[in-house]
Amino acid sequence: MIYDASLDALLQKVWDGQRIDQAEALRLYKLPLEELGSLADRRRDLAKKDAYDGRGSQFITYIVDRNVNYTNVCNVYCKFCAFYRVEKDDDAYVITHQEMDKKIEETVALGGTQILMQGGHHPKLSKQWYLDLLSHIKSKFPEVNVHGFSPSEFIHFQEVFNEPVEQIIRDFVKAGLGSIPGGGGEILVDHVRKRIAPLKAMSDEWLGVMDAAHRLGLASTATMMFGHVETVEDRIAHLERVRAQQEKSLSYTPEHINTAAPRTKGFTAFIAWTFQAEHTKLKAPTVGSHEYLRMQALSRIYLDNIPNIQSSWVTQGHEIGQIALKYGANDLGSIMIEENVVSQAGTTFRMGVADMQRLIRDLGYEPHQRDNWYRLLN
Repeated sequence: MIYDASLDALLQKVWDGQRIDQAEALRLYKLPLEELGSLADRRRDLAKKDAYDGRGSQFITYIVDRNVNYTNVCNVYCKFCAFYRVEKDDDAYVITHQEMDKKIEETVALGGTQILMQGGHHPKLSKQWYLDLLSHIKSKFPEVNVHGFSPSEFIHFQEVFNEPVEQIIRDFVKAGLGSIPGGGGEILVDHVRKRIAPLKAMSDEWLGVMDAAHRLGLASTATMMFGHVETVEDRIAHLERVRAQQEKSLSYTPEHINTAAPRTKGFTAFIAWTFQAEHTKLKAPTVGSHEYLRMQALSRIYLDNIPNIQSSWVTQGHEIGQIALKYGANDLGSIMIEENVVSQAGTTFRMGVADMQRLIRDLGYEPHQRDNWYRLLN
């Protein structure tokens, strides 16, 4: 084997916690999986060593929440989605307040502290419908955080309500919205988005919603759905756009419009998962667990300004979800009391709190339940 001094220098650079660029990320991507995983594990330790009174590198966190899809009616027809329906479909629905109450009551009974509320892009629901739903939830369940509405939904709201995104976010927060999930990120490269979801928000629009939320002091997450028509270079470009947005967001002195939550800056976490092909219209080769672990490890190394990386056991299963904790992840995500979108595409993994705690302890870490802002609850 020929000694490569430049590669050796790159590996030392990563080990020392320094920032890498896109070309260096592509070199790292080609490393043996175990070597890349070791570097990502090192970066996880560096990222978390000062958290939780200096014990953060020993902790793995999780959250107890429920995915609630308030409607499956959607007019953007993403090729990778098996969940959406049109209004005339027999199984199209819009949730009622009574149905929402039942779901949240069940969540709270299981120790849940949050609902992740997203839906299709319904063409006819009014702004008042959303405000009434948020106000209802907040008045009846003030202890439950509503982590709701992806950037793509806010772009849809902007068009339907004919209002600026920032004003919509302000009004939603006043009614009860607590934070924004990173759904709809897919790949933040427009030529990819135009192939898989041409009617959905493009990259600048998605990032623009997050920028507005961060200027207002609202917490959000970032995501990536990969393993379809994109290239590895596209994935790395996605990571660059997320990191660049985080750099901007961390420089802001944000407002504090959500007084029930701690003042935050930027993305609290990054979550990547693989395309699930069953029952979808997108004809693309899927990728397996090795590719998932490779990209998660690379994400931890590249996203040096995002503190938390979640393992995606929902798409990968318990075992790979656990292994991912040695490939850069410091969080096992949610127990997913309810999940409808990925399961419609043929993935039906389930996990309870006891399962999560066992998987974490088996690796020698301490399991801790958290809230949306990564404050420990136990």
